[in-house]
Amino acid sequence: IDLHTFQPREVASVVEEYLYQALLKGYRYVRIIHGRGIGIQREIVHSILNKHPRVISFNDAPDRGATIVALKSDES
Repeated sequence: IDLHTFQPREVASVVEEYLYQALLKGYRYVRIIHGRGIGIQREIVHSILNKHPRVISFNDAPDRGATIVALKSDES
């Protein structure tokens, strides 16, 4: 998902819904594009991912403009 079109106040709910939908579809990995900027959206995204029970791990993409997330499936 690309978060560029969302305001910082919307990011948390958008990311939560995105993760919910990704898990429903059985995705094991997702990419959240937050941009490089000054890091506000990145901080919000990482805060959500740190607390989410189905997130196994996450890492910045090489350009730091996105975060790659590994999700725990129902079978795991």
